[in-house]
Amino acid sequence: MAKKLIVTDDAMIIREMIKDAVSEDGWQVAAEATNGQEAIDRYAETRPDAVTLDLVMPEFDGLHALRGIMELDPDARVLVVSALDQKEILKDALRLGAKDFIVKPFQKDRLVGALNKVAAT
Repeated sequence: MAKKLIVTDDAMIIREMIKDAVSEDGWQVAAEATNGQEAIDRYAETRPDAVTLDLVMPEFDGLHALRGIMELDPDARVLVVSALDQKEILKDALRLGAKDFIVKPFQKDRLVGALNKVAAT
């Protein structure tokens, strides 16, 4: 059975890149979200195996999403995928429960490897 994923990013091109990369590795994209609140809502609906999460998004950011997802499921597997190079926010994300992070722009194999590692934890 395919592993289910929620892809969260406000940029459609990034969502498409992530979907392309993971579908070749057998992942099923169960939902997409364009902000943090949508990510929480989609998580509650689909209970995926993992979530990719951008940190900088309009309305509700990735830290908002992370808090909400971890409240729903303390064992949630979240991979931060962000261009953000502010170490403090990345540290906050890891403290809140993100399992790992990769920086955009990413290489396909790096994304898939990190996602598979996160899903196995």
